[in-house]
Amino acid sequence: MEKIAWLHQMVEKEPQDPQAHYWLAKEQAENGSIFEAVQSLSTALSCCEDDELRKEIIQELSIVSMKLKEPVSNEMVVTTNVQEDSIDVEEMEEVNEVQIVQEDYLVDQKDNLSLLKTKLKVIDGEEKPRTVQKKSHHVTFKDVAGLVDLKKTITLRIISPFYNKGLFAKFKKKSGGGVLLYGPPGCGKTFIARATAGECKANFYPVHITDIIDPHIGVSERNLKGIFDKARFQKPSIMFFDEVDTIGFSRSKSSASHRGIIDTFLSEMEGIDTSTDEVLVMAATNTPWDVDNALKRPGRFDRLIFVAPPDEEARKQIFQLKLSDRYAENIDVELLAQKTEFFSGADIENVIEIATENILSEILTTGKERPLNTDDMLEALNNQQPSTLDWLRTAKNYVRYSNQGGLYNDIEKYLQKHSRSI
Repeated sequence: MEKIAWLHQMVEKEPQDPQAHYWLAKEQAENGSIFEAVQSLSTALSCCEDDELRKEIIQELSIVSMKLKEPVSNEMVVTTNVQEDSIDVEEMEEVNEVQIVQEDYLVDQKDNLSLLKTKLKVIDGEEKPRTVQKKSHHVTFKDVAGLVDLKKTITLRIISPFYNKGLFAKFKKKSGGGVLLYGPPGCGKTFIARATAGECKANFYPVHITDIIDPHIGVSERNLKGIFDKARFQKPSIMFFDEVDTIGFSRSKSSASHRGIIDTFLSEMEGIDTSTDEVLVMAATNTPWDVDNALKRPGRFDRLIFVAPPDEEARKQIFQLKLSDRYAENIDVELLAQKTEFFSGADIENVIEIATENILSEILTTGKERPLNTDDMLEALNNQQPSTLDWLRTAKNYVRYSNQGGLYNDIEKYLQKHSRSI
């Protein structure tokens, strides 16, 4: 059996085998069937998932495609030096028939090349990788209102290793690793992460759930690995996973389809062949008790930092910042800060928005324009409650029954300090 016929049988038996199409194409090219070889290589490329084999197929396709553009070899044209008077009529007819066949072949090749240009298109069969955009960060701790103790903690545990690599290396302390920020919603965890990146002067990569999750099996895991690979390539860098519990949810509570993402996350954070040296992985969550315990162990998110509701000084600065570009005058920010205990930054912004809506409604009704004042702010505060209280009361139960390892000691201290108000 001829080799090319045997390869055709192999392709018929295994139509999704890229190697069978590849070797058939090479045999076709060697036998001069260039157009058929291009078709076989295109089929091989469309069903190939192995990166090394894809490179070989693309290289062979480039070589074969170039042959389509080459002029027909002189060997295909029958020439004769025989004198006309020595060729009889039958021989002349045979030569003419050969020439007609050759002309038909050339026409067919031109038609095939035209068909290839119009209908055949070599495309990359892989899904385009999802890229995480590097953010320009001009935010530093100067832009973060209050939170003095938190800034000191982050400076010591996160920023200092980036600036004192030699000193930390002597003590086998690497720069990078994992830091989990947790606390009530709206208290600035994301903003703190951006400010940390600005202080470290590192590349900042915010990772969103849409950059990872994909309905096709295995694609989510590949997306997650690709994001880590990019951050490692451009280190020093800081990756930030907001709402990390969506991809790092406890495996004992998650579905079987979700376990692969968690396992990949664990491996990328600290695996046999992975490293987070000079790659700081920061994450934020409102529900740290829902994050898988393996992610919170030493070597992964081994530093848990509690981002508490802003203190009085921080609330004062937030009011000043949020009111600075509004039509307002003589606002007593100290009084407002005293009356907004446990209010998050988002809560404070909401109070200002309500006060603004009230005064706009008044102006539209009366036709008299005036600036926003302290009384307007106090009136808006009357019907508002801090959104952090529900979270703190929930956390209180977890601290009481699930703090055997001391993970939530920071919350426990905060709750003890404000036990009368919660």
